[in-house]
Amino acid sequence: MPKTGSTAAPPAKKKASTDGSGAAAAKSSSKPAGAPSSNGATLDIKDNRNNKSYSVPIVECAIRATELKKIKSDDPNDSGLMSYDPAFLNTAACRSAITYIDGDKGILRYRGYPIEQLAEKASFLEVAWLLRKGELPTQKEYDQFVHDVTWHTYVHENFRKFLEGFRYDAHPMAMLNSGIAALASFYPTSRNIFDERERDISMVRLLAKTPTIAAFSYRHVKGMPFVYPDNRLSYVENFLSMINRMSESKYEANPIFVRALEILFILHADHEQNCSTSAVRAVGSSHVDPFSAMSSGVAALFGPLHGGANKQVLRMITEIGTAKNVPKFIEGVKSGEGGRLMGFGHRVYKSYDPRAKIVKRLADDVFKIVGVDKDLEIALELERIALSDDYFVSRKLYPNVDFYTGLIYRSMGFPTDFFTVLFAIARMSGWLAQWEEMLLDKEQKIARPRQIYIGPSERPFASKLTTKSAAT
Repeated sequence: MPKTGSTAAPPAKKKASTDGSGAAAAKSSSKPAGAPSSNGATLDIKDNRNNKSYSVPIVECAIRATELKKIKSDDPNDSGLMSYDPAFLNTAACRSAITYIDGDKGILRYRGYPIEQLAEKASFLEVAWLLRKGELPTQKEYDQFVHDVTWHTYVHENFRKFLEGFRYDAHPMAMLNSGIAALASFYPTSRNIFDERERDISMVRLLAKTPTIAAFSYRHVKGMPFVYPDNRLSYVENFLSMINRMSESKYEANPIFVRALEILFILHADHEQNCSTSAVRAVGSSHVDPFSAMSSGVAALFGPLHGGANKQVLRMITEIGTAKNVPKFIEGVKSGEGGRLMGFGHRVYKSYDPRAKIVKRLADDVFKIVGVDKDLEIALELERIALSDDYFVSRKLYPNVDFYTGLIYRSMGFPTDFFTVLFAIARMSGWLAQWEEMLLDKEQKIARPRQIYIGPSERPFASKLTTKSAAT
């Protein structure tokens, strides 16, 4: 068990023509409504197949992929060029004002505010407001927001029965995912997503109830009775109370742990168009209710390549065994004959992850309370050697946010299977902001990527079965 220590009118519906299959077929436009001007900047393209030339507008360092459809060969059946970009390595699917990242310079900002300043001075709910609204709350706005979130932390009593239906050894992320999706059945009016009042209450409910469902999942796995929310406590304290409280009349968490968890929630609140955020936007583009859309984010975060990185760091440290084995492990990594160096390098950051610097200081504060064990000694030695070895420095393999978060969570008593749940509680604020931004973006339609078909051409059916059963 962890250690204690104004209503806006909905947008007008767009008319759509239909093709022969009955599906909506949107008319293409070289400049969608609300799109910014190119100011004359263009990309000139010459098609060597037929020597035709095209001028494609450049806007915000990007070209519209739909412009490529105009580039056709002389084949009358040619539907135009597409861009092929597996895993969206260089494709912008949206224009967003929420999070800014410069991976080369190690910059992360929420709505323009540096993550370092937010982690030092803000509360998590203050950041949650900022991500959605675009500005920091006034005292009156903040007090009302905290009140609303606090008084929606309870879940329906039927939720107890729902969670009790899971096996004793169910993964807490599976329980959280199912729980978030199940909220849609408790709040059917949440499907009115273009009613601002309904969006407001749904978003408050998700921020408020996600920690409750997470804590209930934890207690279920531990075989412990559920602890109801205590509305006298702050957001983080209340969560820790539902996790840890036993028979105390009033739970008191260690203030160092409370602040550490709050900062970690802020650091994980949003991170631009990552896998889970893209999932939320894609699923949300079908105009499903927010609970179902958010559950898709939880599902994506469940994957070991996304939300499970800090668990991989602990597994690596366990395999190393002792600090004296670190040099040998490092040599194995460099030669390609050993394991992988987990917690170093990042898909986006090509210099030091700005969050990692904050977490390193945070780890120092936590470890002053719990002490330094052999795993921490291994982590410190890994960091020291890797940061002084040109092999890693030249490849810009610096510690990322996951390197120390797992050690912090473990020091606070959380089991490794629960690390991603903590991530999901924090990221809920970012998912909600991204979901609403997508919903109100007039350029967005239901997500429907194209494909390059590589299967066989048309061929006649010839059964290879020698006998056939009668149709039922």
